Amino acid sequence: MKTIRLAAGSAALAAALALAGCFGPPSPGPSPSASASQSVPPSASASTTTSASPAPSSSTGTPSASAPSTASTTPTPSTAPTPSTPAPSTSSPAAEPTGGQLPEQTAPLTIYYIAVGDGGVSGPTVGCGDSAVATYTEPVTFRDQVGPSLNRLFANHSRTIGQSGLINVLYQSNLTYVSGSFDGTTITVQLSGSFLLGGVCDIPRAEAQINLTAMAAAGAQRAAVFVNGRPLADVLSLKG
Repeated sequence: MKTIRLAAGSAALAAALALAGCFGPPSPGPSPSASASQSVPPSASASTTTSASPAPSSSTGTPSASAPSTASTTPTPSTAPTPSTPAPSTSSPAAEPTGGQLPEQTAPLTIYYIAVGDGGVSGPTVGCGDSAVATYTEPVTFRDQVGPSLNRLFANHSRTIGQSGLINVLYQSNLTYVSGSFDGTTITVQLSGSFLLGGVCDIPRAEAQINLTAMAAAGAQRAAVFVNGRPLADVLSLKG
């Protein structure tokens, strides 16, 4: 009986060993690690997608840089002052005489009188320490300003000029404007008539009133005045 039980036990042990050799022990280690290695690529692809996300941010920065460049180009057309240039061209033909005459214009006349004892404070020094002072009339319409200015001076037969303190040494003279010409520098004036002055100091005063009034009217630098065909300086001299 003992022999039979021993044989049965050894048979059972041999069967267990055979079953163990067929299935063998499970190897859990390598299968999860392999699955983990397979899951790594998606994480890497996710990292690539996150790294690709800054790319649009850089592209969005590009148009913002292009916006100031367009703004910088906008002031260029505004700096071209083309409409202002034709303005002087339109005024130039208006200054040209039409039909051989000067254009008609309206402006105040400039008339010179004398400030006695002023010593050149109010104007050019003339006479015996006096000043020649410019005064202005109401607006007058004229073509040649020289004639109207001198005729206004000669038509004033008052010695004093209002309350200004100025005097007119020509108030007793009888003079008339005849003609005038201007060469761009000198105004040449022809007068007729005679002088009646009050003394030696009135000679340079009268000369200054006539010369400066004619020069202001013509815009001249010098004046050459003739009275009855003789130079003004000769007529006003004590010898004349």
